[in-house]
Amino acid sequence: MHLNAKARRRWFGALCLITAIGMLVAGETVFQGRVSPFGFILYWTGCFVVTGLAALTALRDAACVRAESRLEQRALFEETLRKIEAEKRARSQSQP
Repeated sequence: MHLNAKARRRWFGALCLITAIGMLVAGETVFQGRVSPFGFILYWTGCFVVTGLAALTALRDAACVRAESRLEQRALFEETLRKIEAEKRARSQSQP
């Protein structure tokens, strides 16, 4: 199964979000008061890093979607101009 770049980006972002939520829940329930101070800092730093990865992935995805949309708008605009020019030529040739 081959995924395109958009699908890979979105799966990675979803995986990061699920991991961060899981770490948050586990940190507040299972690990509450059971880890050393150094472990506490290390654990929550890891949770912060995973959350940051999710945020960066979302920002990159938004930028890619915006660029893709801009290209599609440009192509649509050019196609519309070509149709208008073709209609204009057809009208000028049909009129005596």
